[in-house]
Amino acid sequence: MTWPDHRPLEFGGHLFASFCTDCLRSMGESFSPFCPDCGAMVDVEYDLGRVELRADPNPYVRFRDLLPVRDPALLPEARFTPTVHAVTLGERVGLPWLYLKDEARLPTGTTKDRMAAVGLPYLFEGGVRQFCTSSTGNSSTSYARAIARVPELVMHVFTAAQFASRIELPDTDQVVSYLLEDATFVEAFDAARHFAEAHGHAAERGFFNPGRREGLKVAFLEASDQVPRPIDWYVQAVSSAMGVYGTCRAADQLRAIGRIDRLPRLLCVQQDSCAPMVSAWRDGSEHIRRSDIVDRPVGIAQAILRGNPTAPYPPVRTRVVATGGSFTAVSERQIRQAREWVEADEGLSPCFSAAAALAGVIAVRQSGRIDPGEVILVNLTGSDRPPAPPDPRAHVLVRTDTGWTERSTPMSESRVP
Repeated sequence: MTWPDHRPLEFGGHLFASFCTDCLRSMGESFSPFCPDCGAMVDVEYDLGRVELRADPNPYVRFRDLLPVRDPALLPEARFTPTVHAVTLGERVGLPWLYLKDEARLPTGTTKDRMAAVGLPYLFEGGVRQFCTSSTGNSSTSYARAIARVPELVMHVFTAAQFASRIELPDTDQVVSYLLEDATFVEAFDAARHFAEAHGHAAERGFFNPGRREGLKVAFLEASDQVPRPIDWYVQAVSSAMGVYGTCRAADQLRAIGRIDRLPRLLCVQQDSCAPMVSAWRDGSEHIRRSDIVDRPVGIAQAILRGNPTAPYPPVRTRVVATGGSFTAVSERQIRQAREWVEADEGLSPCFSAAAALAGVIAVRQSGRIDPGEVILVNLTGSDRPPAPPDPRAHVLVRTDTGWTERSTPMSESRVP
């Protein structure tokens, strides 16, 4: 990141610190998604001159100095996921240097396990004890599986009913589930924020939780060790694109410490039935406009069906522009074909959302915007999970004139303003 006036950052003897991306105010050690002075987003910066990469098969040990967690005991035991040189598929689509990061090998079958590995300790060390969040399934499932590592934390998770079968929650007092009938993801996200404000909990804020973005960058940190040539393009299917943002941060940091010599171009892919970022990008808009928003998104790429990414789009767009990257949309037919090809040629079976990324790079290659000699890294962000059974412990919320109220007993404790 280039800071205004090239002013040095103060780390107070630590390897990392949180700063406002606009006014540079230090956030101290408290969890702060936004600056209380100017309202800009907060990011984590590192004292890169002191960073050491350790020779260890656990990525959370190897890259520990590039992760915003002070107590290493809070980080999990793990191994690198495979990065496959997709020779056969590459021959089919004219990309001989095509690499696939197989994140389906993670415990819940999704790259969001990276987010949970770092995001939960980041919240805890920031003073959070109860937090509210929402997702289309993967983030909440990953958080729920990993939360036992931090027993002092309690998560309140808000889920739109259409995604209920995609979220797996353990039977634990550390997870409280709220199911919103006839709601969109955005409405569930807003309900989580309002509930947090009303009950004095932390609103986890998704994309704007720095711990999420810093965790998701671990996939690229690993791949930088695994791919034998400099990576020219990084490709991922996106909803808020926090993984793409995190990847750019990782590349910035690796370049600063001399591990790579350039940033990859970023390619963000959406399904054409829910592509608000692509719509804004194609028209040259720096912001999501009302005409870009998809109120009731549908599609087979369920994990990326976010119809209103108004807040995260500007910082993501800035990163994409800076790397010479792009946004693109693909159809259901293209997604299905990409999944069929990678299953047949490489023996991998990504979910439709992950396959959308592969479909995107194939489409961009066919349009001539990618040179066949370039090195492409596609993050296959996960695989399908069996549908989860209904959660008998969930608080079912219904819409009223004053907000969301628990269906059976509208007690004040279960009201979401």
